[in-house]
Amino acid sequence: MDWLIEPFLLGFQQRALVGGLIAAALCAVVGTWLVLRGMSFFGDAFVHGVMPGIALSVVLGFDAHLGAALAALVMLAGISLVHRATTLKEDTAIGLLFVGMMALGVVIISLSDSYTGSLTAILFGDALGVTWEGIVRQGVIAALVLVLALVLYRPLMALSFSPAKARSLGMRPRLTHALLLVMIGAAVIGSFQAVGTVLVFGLLVGPPATAALLTRTVPQMMALAVLLGAAGVTIGLVLSYHLGTAASATMALVPIAMFFVVLAGRAGLRALRSRRVRADRRRAVVETPTRRSVSP
Repeated sequence: MDWLIEPFLLGFQQRALVGGLIAAALCAVVGTWLVLRGMSFFGDAFVHGVMPGIALSVVLGFDAHLGAALAALVMLAGISLVHRATTLKEDTAIGLLFVGMMALGVVIISLSDSYTGSLTAILFGDALGVTWEGIVRQGVIAALVLVLALVLYRPLMALSFSPAKARSLGMRPRLTHALLLVMIGAAVIGSFQAVGTVLVFGLLVGPPATAALLTRTVPQMMALAVLLGAAGVTIGLVLSYHLGTAASATMALVPIAMFFVVLAGRAGLRALRSRRVRADRRRAVVETPTRRSVSP
């Protein structure tokens, strides 16, 4: 038990845990809709898309959350522009901006004197450097996103399964989609300090994808994703403390490992059930009495 408690006797570990748990809840709720709508590639691109704004905030010395929000708006505007002004599909625009925004972020941060350290913090986070002020800001973002998620539950549910059906029910799928993008951006902005812009994707997709393997309804999937995300953050911090590994990377890795453990477990159970069914059929064939024809 001491092995689990010892890491959280330190103040910076406690702040890392609180910040990580908020990030896990935020990412799980938003990530559920991301997984259901098949928008994982967009989520990955969006995570990288905020890099120039954060890099600019480091170079010019203003708030990183504001920089990330500005970069997110530029990313969304760029995707919309390419999609509307050309015949290219949306995923092409996402791919172009995915690489372009990340490269721009690295170029901007290279202007800083502390290039290597700043780039590492942006990409991989600084979980152990989270402050209470940052946690309060993160909590406000999480609360706003959770309220928006509750308000948009029915429209998002309809949009996830059939945009045409959502439109026929009098809902506004385009507006719902736009607000979902805002929620994704808020989740990234509210979590990048705890786990970094690159690794936040692990919390955004890992727990919801694992929950999708184990549940049948959206509320169950969302609730389980929050629990799995919280477990991943806690286990990640404990492992990083005892193994001496990077806290943010370990927190992002654990949910991915959980997914493959559950996937392997499901495959094993399926194979075991299939073997039992075949064995029962063979036993039934052997035990069934042979009917003999009786001559008149």
